Amino acid sequence: MAAESDSKPASSGFSSAVNGGRTVEECQDMIRRSLRTPMVKFLREHLEKAGCSIGDKFINAVNCDKQVSGGYVRGDGIMVCSNHMNIQDEVDQVVIHELIHAYDDCRAANLDWANCAHHACSEIRAGHLSGDCHYKRELLRGFFKIRGHEQDCVRRRVMKSVIANPYCSEAAAKDAMEAVWDVCYNDTKPFDRAP
Repeated sequence: MAAESDSKPASSGFSSAVNGGRTVEECQDMIRRSLRTPMVKFLREHLEKAGCSIGDKFINAVNCDKQVSGGYVRGDGIMVCSNHMNIQDEVDQVVIHELIHAYDDCRAANLDWANCAHHACSEIRAGHLSGDCHYKRELLRGFFKIRGHEQDCVRRRVMKSVIANPYCSEAAAKDAMEAVWDVCYNDTKPFDRAP
């Protein structure tokens, strides 16, 4: 499902895109660079090993109306919202986060994105394993806490994403997240441990 954006509004002057962000073409180039990073290569390799081959058209830059960074849709692949991207690191993070969703979808034959617990579990894993909640990223978002920042960040981002699921109310999202937290937070596959 979608990786929600906690980032600040885009600065102008970076590209020819209207209202900040990048053009689709610029973002597609950034996606190509992401595909060469070790983490993305690792995740693509493990998707292949799990029986889910992803072709060159699996990850695409698009303009998005909603305030999201990107998303994964079963059967369609990954979209990166070019108009919400400014730097390579943002694109890399979206690609990694969404590849973790694709991996979860691949390895769990019964994953139901309309099930709040299933969605919450994949969001917990993607938030924890992707580096979305690294303390430097949190600091840039204006969140600072010495202890427990990573889990607080993952919880905040899981709630934001699962609440956006039309099948999940805020209460259902919170209950689902709490019910699956320990199992999903500690599930680091395909990594040996959280990166």
